[in-house]
Amino acid sequence: MPKSSEQHSYLVLENYIGGLFISCRNYIDSYNPSTGEVYCKVPDSSKEEVDAAVAAAKEAFPDWSARSPQQRAEVLNKLANLIEANMEEFIQAESKDQGKTVTFARAVDIPRSAQNFRFFASSVLHHTTECSQMDHMGCLNYTVRCPVGVAGLISPWNLPLYLLTWKIAPAIATGNTVVAKPSEMTSVTAWMMCKLMEEAGVPPGVVNIVFGTGPRAGDALVAHPDVPLISFTGSTATAQRITERSAPYCKKLSLELGGKNPAIIFADADLEQCIETTVRSSFSNQGEICLCTSRIYVERSIYSEFLEKFVAAARKWKTGDPSDPSNHNGALISKEHLEKVRSFVALAKSEGAVIHCGEGVDHLDLPEPNKSGYFMPPTVISGISDCSRVMQEEIFGPVTCICPFDTEDEAIVRGNGVRYGLSATVWSRDVGRVHRLAQRLQAGLVWTNCWLVRDLNLPFGGMKHSGVGREGGKDSYHFFTEVKSITIKH
Repeated sequence: MPKSSEQHSYLVLENYIGGLFISCRNYIDSYNPSTGEVYCKVPDSSKEEVDAAVAAAKEAFPDWSARSPQQRAEVLNKLANLIEANMEEFIQAESKDQGKTVTFARAVDIPRSAQNFRFFASSVLHHTTECSQMDHMGCLNYTVRCPVGVAGLISPWNLPLYLLTWKIAPAIATGNTVVAKPSEMTSVTAWMMCKLMEEAGVPPGVVNIVFGTGPRAGDALVAHPDVPLISFTGSTATAQRITERSAPYCKKLSLELGGKNPAIIFADADLEQCIETTVRSSFSNQGEICLCTSRIYVERSIYSEFLEKFVAAARKWKTGDPSDPSNHNGALISKEHLEKVRSFVALAKSEGAVIHCGEGVDHLDLPEPNKSGYFMPPTVISGISDCSRVMQEEIFGPVTCICPFDTEDEAIVRGNGVRYGLSATVWSRDVGRVHRLAQRLQAGLVWTNCWLVRDLNLPFGGMKHSGVGREGGKDSYHFFTEVKSITIKH
């Protein structure tokens, strides 16, 4: 901790446990990515704080789970109203904490955070259970669904409040109580939301938020015997650790992990629309979205034209001060992450690839306060082998690779040729072809002639190393409840 004389220059967060803000003995520095300076102190919680939060959640569970879905939905809608009433503060805080542009936080993160509560407040009222008759046996069978108990929720740093609320909303709508751990790098908006809980009518202990690192706070949460369910969004490596730690307890797991998402572009695509959308799908939010396009396969007859136009469009995707509305991208999350992303570009170069724009090619002219920030311009690479680490591993930054292909079958094989399977995009006017590719691509989500169009009712999640389980209207309801089959003989 800083000396008390300096303390006021930092924002100091506190854990939210049992309806109270509780300070922590140890703190972690949190940086403003656009300046590279420490501006916030985040609790470095340990098993002790996690145990207290789980105890509070356990105590709150009987009363909260006994409420009707309508009563719980009212609370969720009030929370959505309060987020909207404080919209501008949330937008500014998310941008400062994460590095994303104010424009992106205003268009995407914060409206969607409120929408998550509204969506699950509504959808929880519309589920029905099953019933079957066995008249010849004089029996009637039916199912009921009950909340599971204390839900452990771990959310990432790329869409901080958006992905935290995507977990909290269905968990509490279905009658569970929650212990959540946001990323230690982006904890501010979660802490701000805690300040609204009491006014929204969330009873003490229903939502508890414990701040800290994965190895300390996260580990204590996933290995806690009284937390029967874990929902995690983050890296595949961390998910493997969670699976190991939770295995002795037979927990329910929902794991939304990385992606190495292909775009497959045929010669009959609407090129103008395709380039505009694929630049957005490659570089939005600094490329820090699990659904971003990082491998672009283009039919050979249009490859040269596509590459030239795509590079020109990528150069117009401006990077700089997140508060400047003319910028499309802000800063990457951390110095370490920026170095990791840059190392992939260096690797591509060392393997003989061509870097058309961005890292090492285009100079970023940053305002004085941002010169130590973690900025990187959109980077386009060609001439790289499919077996390169650059094409196989998730980079999670503003980097995309473009390769030509000759046949539909080749495009599918190459599209599927990674260990991930989260999303894919297909660009063609041929209806039969888009259906064929959608069938054969190993991805949990396939968009054709568009990107990131989401109906929250539908399942969200990935195949292969991109995750386990699905979330969405019905899928989240099923995940956050236990089903029971009951037979009555009459």
